[in-house]
Amino acid sequence: MSLLTSLFGSAKASYSPEARELVAHMRYELIPLKSLDQAIADLPHGAPVSVTCSPVKGIATTQQLCEQLVAKGHNAVPHFAARLVEGPEHAAKLAEWVRAQGIKEVFIIGGDAETPPHYQYALPFMRDFLDANPGIETLAFGAYPDGHATISNKDLHEAIHEKQKLIESKGIKPLASTQMCFDAAKIRSWLKEERAAGFTAPINLGLPGVVDRAKLMTMGMRLGIGQSMRYLSKNKSTITRMFAPGGYDPTKLLNDLARDAQSLRIQGIHSFTFNNVADTAKWAQAILDGDK
Repeated sequence: MSLLTSLFGSAKASYSPEARELVAHMRYELIPLKSLDQAIADLPHGAPVSVTCSPVKGIATTQQLCEQLVAKGHNAVPHFAARLVEGPEHAAKLAEWVRAQGIKEVFIIGGDAETPPHYQYALPFMRDFLDANPGIETLAFGAYPDGHATISNKDLHEAIHEKQKLIESKGIKPLASTQMCFDAAKIRSWLKEERAAGFTAPINLGLPGVVDRAKLMTMGMRLGIGQSMRYLSKNKSTITRMFAPGGYDPTKLLNDLARDAQSLRIQGIHSFTFNNVADTAKWAQAILDGDK
């Protein structure tokens, strides 16, 4: 029995060289919660690790986990939520911290804080942060093939083009990561339209890692019921698929989009691990090893 079969209980499809290439450029997303020692230990050596930022835990918790990861030799990518940043002075302090840590990539999002102290959206914070010279090489941001609960598609479209223009004007590489979407045709159509409109930033495909229902339930409770309910309301189809018997298997979506990866400039995977790093890392390694 192969490792992929043991993880999902049935034989899985083979993987193309293009799919393996995407997996070879996978980053693991961690949520800063207590008892992360095992999740960190399960990370592949030197793996890129994105660290989320939420109103529940705040930016300082994200920074603390990033410092821990950097000390262990990982490429930490902190997420900064604009709606948690207190203003230009705070933005400058974050840039100073990034320089001091030697961090070369940052992920900036708008965030979900209901009463932001200063920034309403990601772009103004992004501008102040870059003006403070953080010393980064890449600035990542979110993209929404399946739309957003509170932002129009027109505004989403304009935002990613404005962010790309701003980032490139500073001599930094832009990188967009898609939020979870399970419809390969929708992702492909959205990306083709954006490419035709001049959006050239490389894409990391946002995929949930290997996760089971019990893990999702536990994670939801630890994140806080308010945040969990907002996530559920915005991502009903996501939750339905991820709560299917046996948990979620990223295989089909990966294979479907990998064949267009080169033409659409999809360069890697952003894995939403929900801190279940061990099984996601096994899944990735099995693909890289050619396990069928």
